[in-house]
Amino acid sequence: MSSAPWDYIAKLVCIGDSGCGKSSLTIRLCEGRFVTHHDVTIGVEFGSRIVSVGPPHSTPPPPPAAGPSPPTDNDTATASTKDDSSKSGLPPPRTLPPPAEKLPAQPQKHMKLSLWDTAGQETYKSVTRSYFRGASGALLVFDLTRKATFQHVTDWLNDLRQIAEPDIVVVLVGNKADLASPNSPDGDGDGEHGQEAGGNKREVTRAEAEEWTKRNGVLEYVETSAKSGEGVEKAFMRVAERIYQNIQAGKYDLNDRRSGVKGPGTGGGVGGRAGVSLTNAAAKSVGGGCC
Repeated sequence: MSSAPWDYIAKLVCIGDSGCGKSSLTIRLCEGRFVTHHDVTIGVEFGSRIVSVGPPHSTPPPPPAAGPSPPTDNDTATASTKDDSSKSGLPPPRTLPPPAEKLPAQPQKHMKLSLWDTAGQETYKSVTRSYFRGASGALLVFDLTRKATFQHVTDWLNDLRQIAEPDIVVVLVGNKADLASPNSPDGDGDGEHGQEAGGNKREVTRAEAEEWTKRNGVLEYVETSAKSGEGVEKAFMRVAERIYQNIQAGKYDLNDRRSGVKGPGTGGGVGGRAGVSLTNAAAKSVGGGCC
């Protein structure tokens, strides 16, 4: 029986108001494409992506400190060269230390991100909250062109922290950066963005979002565009890398599915749903739904 192509599985949830592009971010990460028009997400939809985490190789040890050693023939020759150099008024030639022994490269670890794309409508909020249990990471998404969605992220974060594990890794994501740039083209007409006229439609500044991030103890703020792909990999990878660091620090019980992380050979599913077939679920549902 072949081994799994991943070392860990981590459950991530995408949360935020309806219409912020949560489904578009998931599709962009999992399938590398942008969907202009799709239906509203009802409940939750799934996607998955295997990513590399951790350093590609160990840092080699520093070269040994130079210390006194008995003179050798080479030292005598060097001293002679120094004497000659001093007589000619030139500095002595520099000698390089021998190269440090090269350590064998350490392979990176592979983490399967189990992405749970949740509905943003108030109607489904009681159902959506139930999916926060067992999540090890979260992308808290708002729309850069709609300030009201940013004003609601505090409520989403409070709900998340009441239900999810205490060590959950959260990144704040300002989506639709392609519409929040001074160089935004006119006449975008993108149904997912809900904007017909072009130009800079930014209603939330980077400084505002970064200040909120620091004030609320969130890991980082990342601006993304599901349409162009800008920042999408970065947002998800920031969460994945911090989860990996937490694994290395022993913060998760990899045998307890409630921790939101599991390793190879451990039984049960991630996040309280044993035996979920993420690949099939993604194929059936990730192609539809807005957020």
